[in-house]
Amino acid sequence: MKFPRRQFLHFAASAVVLPAISRIASAQTYPTRPVRLIVGFPAGGPTDIFARLIGEWLSKRLGQPFVIENRPGAGSTIGVAAVVAAPPDGYTLLFITAAAAINASYHQNLSFNLVRDIAPVCGVAIEPLVMVVNPSVPTRTIPEFIAYAKANSGKLIMASVGNGTTPQLAGELFKLMAGVDLLHVPYQGSAAAVIDLLGGRAQVMFEAMSGVVGYIRSGKLRALAVTTATRSPVFPDISTVGEFLPGYEASLWFGVGAPKQTPADIIERLNKQINLGLTDPVLKTRIGELGGTPLKGAPAEFEKLFVGDTEKWAKVIRDANIKPE
Repeated sequence: MKFPRRQFLHFAASAVVLPAISRIASAQTYPTRPVRLIVGFPAGGPTDIFARLIGEWLSKRLGQPFVIENRPGAGSTIGVAAVVAAPPDGYTLLFITAAAAINASYHQNLSFNLVRDIAPVCGVAIEPLVMVVNPSVPTRTIPEFIAYAKANSGKLIMASVGNGTTPQLAGELFKLMAGVDLLHVPYQGSAAAVIDLLGGRAQVMFEAMSGVVGYIRSGKLRALAVTTATRSPVFPDISTVGEFLPGYEASLWFGVGAPKQTPADIIERLNKQINLGLTDPVLKTRIGELGGTPLKGAPAEFEKLFVGDTEKWAKVIRDANIKPE
């Protein structure tokens, strides 16, 4: 069958316009059913708490449940792999953390490539680690600690929440830049490590602020510095490590990612709603109570953060010759 030229052009134009209209309609109606937000850590920890705060906000704003699904194991790589394998339709999202950037190099033979296979949606929060010591350690500043560590080379125990974690890598970066030898002892989680630090069986630890803030305020642990580039509003009088070791920075960050081929309009819709949440006074206050600072911005800004950390920690792992155990 032959069509008049005008009718043919009309059909041709419709063929281009209809998919675009369909995509716009998809973004406007998304989501039409529950969304899974996968967390690569157990329930109850900092990552899970931040994920539930954002999940609750998105549920209220978008009218569908954002269901937290905990998939712990292997430093969050099990959760990342589950999202990579999911359909890229916006109904399976990843609550991504700095641990994923570390594990991209720490674990060998992963079934995915973090940068290639996960699309950034939006940052949520950034939080400092705190370098804390048992009060028996006779130092109150970073220079004093470095001198003490050099005088007791290899004798001071640096506790961490586990191998290949952000706290361990923060400590390894400190060791490299300060030129000190600390004996790393990994524990099964934060609670066990902090107990030994409180008991004097370990001398120093790099830990999330939310996990040690009470002990710092009570004087049971002494904070020497925070690991972020700027001082924390929670403890503005505590210096940064970078004030004494220029260029040092190690942060815990949290955000949302999606399978790589997730439609851009869905990512933009999620990004807009998360950014709105990060300016909401109630949610912003709750994040601050946990020691975090809202991490607002476009997907490209969040991508720059996790790509940069992936490269940074890969270098630390190589230079410190860290191997999976």
